[in-house]
Amino acid sequence: MKLARASSRTSAAAAAAVMAATLLAGCARFDDSTASPFTPEPSFGAAEINPADPDAPPTSTTPNPNGPPPGPCVDLDPNVIATCLDTTGGLVMLPGGGSALVAERRTGRIMQVAQGQSPIEIARVDVDASGDGGLLDLALSPSYGEDGLMYAYITTSSDNRVVRIAAGDTPKPVVTGIPRGTQGNRGAIDFYTPNQLLVLTGDAGNPASATDPSSLGGKLLRVESLVPTQSGPPPQVALSGIGTAGDVCIDPSGSIWVTDRTAVEDRLQRIDPLGAVISPVWTWPDRPGVAGCAAGPGAVAVALTTGKAMAVLATDKDTGAVTAAPSLLVQDRYGELNGAAIAPDGQIWASTVNKNGDAPGPNDDRVVKIPIPAGGGGFD
Repeated sequence: MKLARASSRTSAAAAAAVMAATLLAGCARFDDSTASPFTPEPSFGAAEINPADPDAPPTSTTPNPNGPPPGPCVDLDPNVIATCLDTTGGLVMLPGGGSALVAERRTGRIMQVAQGQSPIEIARVDVDASGDGGLLDLALSPSYGEDGLMYAYITTSSDNRVVRIAAGDTPKPVVTGIPRGTQGNRGAIDFYTPNQLLVLTGDAGNPASATDPSSLGGKLLRVESLVPTQSGPPPQVALSGIGTAGDVCIDPSGSIWVTDRTAVEDRLQRIDPLGAVISPVWTWPDRPGVAGCAAGPGAVAVALTTGKAMAVLATDKDTGAVTAAPSLLVQDRYGELNGAAIAPDGQIWASTVNKNGDAPGPNDDRVVKIPIPAGGGGFD
């Protein structure tokens, strides 16, 4: 669900054609009080185009004649990174961009996935996976290359919490007492600075908690005390009124992007780098199930669960305004999407949650990459 910077280029004519083909008229609305023209014009491509060979046929219909036959845990789609996972939680790229960590929500396993390799379990956390709880998100320590520390948002029998995970040690609590419920336990984490962790909490099925200043539920929290068992300042509330939490992600300018689901709409909100302006930049009255997000200097990618697609919203680099309907990538190709991350080569990685539903495929759940053709626009 997290950010890795990338770059790409394309022609304005191709961009206009792709955007025109993928506009979703009437499916969303935006705050036009902050609208402004795009400079340069955004460009996003259909995911079936192979960025290495734009003239190649769609990858989903181009099997590898020298590869293994299709079957359980074997997928001929070259954009599938990993198969036969349990239903996923968060997804985060590892340093170098060639592999990622993905959470299995119900099992509590943290799996390392890479192209052409079987998933490897690197850690396991005890969780309560009843309802929609479990191992819900992951974040790497800003100094992961030196300390190897990971942070996870999890559900226990008594609460939702953030824990720190070190090799060979039991997970240590960092933030506890986040309300849990029979539903609405989703949460997300990401580092804003090396010393500040953003924690997005859901309302646990109780909308009143989202506006209750004494509750940690339904909030975006700034946490500056990350040492387990050591008392420190309480979390600061950066944003209240969160419904079912989606994700929190950060763009290179320092803007914070938050997705969540309410009873009347799904939304994408933005907090400017100074934390002074909070604005809903896009809403989905049709409620497609916004989930993971990843942000670049001129675009935000949002995974959709019931919408079964990756929505890409072009944003004004100065104001953050969204002035055109999202492009939809890989709609109905991989099923319900959850996690989102951007690899250094500009491709979006996503994880699926098809095992949450009634009809998972034989290779679910999966981690897939979503190619953006040369000129992927705002992920530069």
